[in-house]
Order: sequence, then structure tokens, then C-alpha cells
Amino acid sequence: MMNIEIERDLLWTFPGCPATNLQINWTEILATFPCLKSLASCEQNPIYHAEGNVWIHTQLVCEALISLPDWQAMNSQDRSILFAAALFHDIAKPMATQIAEDGNITAKGHVNLGARMVRQILQDLQTPFAIRETIVAIVKYESLPLWFWDKPQPLRSIIKASQLVRCDWLALMAEADVRGRICADRDKLLATIEFFREFCREHDCFERAYLFASDLSRFIYFHKEDGDPTYSAYDDTRFEVILMCGLPGTGKDYRIAQKYPDLAVISLDKLCQEMKISHTDEQGSIVRAGRDLARGYLQSETPFVWNATNIVKPIRSGLIRLFAGYRARIRVVYLEVPIDRLLQQNRSRKTPVPTAVIHRYRDRLEIPDLTEAHQLDCFVEV
Repeated sequence: MMNIEIERDLLWTFPGCPATNLQINWTEILATFPCLKSLASCEQNPIYHAEGNVWIHTQLVCEALISLPDWQAMNSQDRSILFAAALFHDIAKPMATQIAEDGNITAKGHVNLGARMVRQILQDLQTPFAIRETIVAIVKYESLPLWFWDKPQPLRSIIKASQLVRCDWLALMAEADVRGRICADRDKLLATIEFFREFCREHDCFERAYLFASDLSRFIYFHKEDGDPTYSAYDDTRFEVILMCGLPGTGKDYRIAQKYPDLAVISLDKLCQEMKISHTDEQGSIVRAGRDLARGYLQSETPFVWNATNIVKPIRSGLIRLFAGYRARIRVVYLEVPIDRLLQQNRSRKTPVPTAVIHRYRDRLEIPDLTEAHQLDCFVEV
């Protein structure tokens, strides 16, 4: 189950997304997003991109997208979502591109870096949370239709993607990407995208998220290597653990006091104070102390809140494995506020986190998704 509570969510359109005339004003787009200018000086591997630099490719992809009948049939908001993803899908290539001594050009890691960059660009535009994260997911998974069959578990890869974004949108984006390049295997890539479409339709996750029998069945599937998506799990969970997630200053303590006043709380901030360890010191001893407290609650099947930033998935995953091992039902609660308000709220804390640390955390932030826990609640202020 996923719940999203947003302070305001208006009809959204992306600056520069063409309307009925299907004409893209590139001068206006570059003026609005000067970060795109560096794409023109970033070369690509001619084997896969004989059309030229990244900016040429980006323009061709956007023009290919708006020519597709499926895109033209969308409402204005959905067209904007796909157009924004197409415009920014290679935004990180200038930072990730490396040219070897033999002239080979690679851009390893540009997808994940690009997803983080796009999130911050859209945050600055005050893009509604659900729309922003959809665009980020398209940027992150837009190449999946081209390579899904090479994955160790192709079915698992499309089911996971479907929990985050519509697979028909990924297929549309991938088609635009291929039509916006010059390469020898273009027809083969387009055929692979059609195969992806049929595979997703066959497993009923093309235009919607794959439907599991229950939240527990979904949780088990994504936490077992050989899980069966059709399995209807017997619910043997005994109690709930709430895992807070959010940057310092987002109001985690306040929400806990308001919503979960009767639950035990393990606060890493309080442990820092008690153990006289600052936020810039090594945090291993704090986490170990927190885990020791958690084991006591877990063994007695006592519901509790784990209160920390938990901004990266590996940290959350380790905690979730620990909690689930004691038959706990895990609810992740993610909080987000605009950066200016966050910094203001942080300054009012009894022990504020250094601003440089907050910005470093923000750069590393991995927003939780529905594949991680039994339930995900997102509370976003704009």
C-alpha cells in the first residue's frame, strides 16, 4: 500500500512542452534550462550514436517523441511528463562521459546520476511530488525496454518497474530514444521494444502496476530471490515497525509526536546526544546502539518507531531485513519539505545539523519506493 499526502497538487505542465502546434522552441528551452548547454560539448560513442553529440541526440529524441501518435493522444499533463523525461534523460552524460586512450567513449553511471539531477531540477520548479518522481523513474528506467531480456530475471525487472512507473510510458520513451539516434541495430532495438510491450501485456503490467494478492505478498516477492509473483502469502506478521525517512529538519520528531504518541521511539539523534557524538563524527556506534534497543522491542513484539534520516536504500534495506526477521510489518514514512523551509526548521532545532551536511545528504537522497516495505506513506509539503 502506498499513501501520498501532498499539501497542494495542481494541474501541471512543463515549461517548453509543445502544445497543439508540435513545434519545440529550443531557444526558449535553453534559456529556461541553461544546464542543458553542456550537452552540446559532450561527444558520444559513434557506434551507438552516429548522430553526434548529446544535445543533437536530445533534440532528436524530443522531436521523435512528439511525433508519436500515442504521445499526441495523451492529455497535456501526461505529455509534459514524457517530454520532460525526454529532455533530461541524458542530463548527466557530460559528468559521466570518459574517453579511453583507444578513443572508446563511455558514460557509465549517467543514469543514476541523471535521476538525482532531474529530481533537483524539478524540485526547483516546485513540481508536484508524484509527477516529479514519475519523471525521475522514467529517466532511471527508460532503457529497460531495450535490455530487460538480458536481465537475470526479466519478469521481475518489469514487475518492479511497474510499481514505480507505467511500462507503456517506458516503451514510448525508449522508442523515442531509438528513433532519435543513428545506429546500425536500430531496427533490432525497435523490435525489442515491441517484445517488451507484449511481455508486459502478457503479465498484465503494461498500463498499470502489477497487482499482487496483498501487500505482504508484494513484500515477500521483492525480498526473495526466487519469489513467485502469484503467491498469496499467509499473513503471519505480529506487530508494526515504523521506519522514518527524510532529511534533517523535515519534521520527523513533530510527526511522531502527533501521529504515534504512544509508540516507543528509537531516535538516533537522541542517542547522538546521550553518547556525545556529533553529526560529522563516525556514526557506527550510534547505529549499533540503536539496533541493540530495536532487538529488545522486536523480541518482545513491541511496536516502535525507528527515527533517523535513512536517506539511502542500503541502510533502509538492512533495517528492514532485521525487522522482518521478527515478523514485523514495516511501514516506511517519508517526509519532504522545500529546501528553504527545511533549512529554517533545522536552524530552530535544539542541535541543528550543519548546513553543509544537509546539502550532502540531499545529494545522496534515495526516496523510498513501494518495493521496499509493506506500506509506504509520503507526506510532502510544497
